[in-house]
Amino acid sequence: MKIGSAVITVLDKENAMSEPVYVDKAKVIAQLRARQLHAKADWVDRELPGLIDTYKKAALLQMLGIDLDVMAPTNVVASRS
Repeated sequence: MKIGSAVITVLDKENAMSEPVYVDKAKVIAQLRARQLHAKADWVDRELPGLIDTYKKAALLQMLGIDLDVMAPTNVVASRS
């Protein structure tokens, strides 16, 4: 996948845990909408990037009640080509 000038390679969750772990914003929005939390889903859609870093945004995801165990996280490695 290419985002801007960076090439993003999506790795499966079997890779090393030292890699950053991201979750797709669409999955977070879907989980919020399924719980009828449309205003929070709209906020997430406006304010967060397409791939959410689960480490940097852990407190926010917890506050929103997002269960990361239900979602399949995506490990992403950015490489400059």
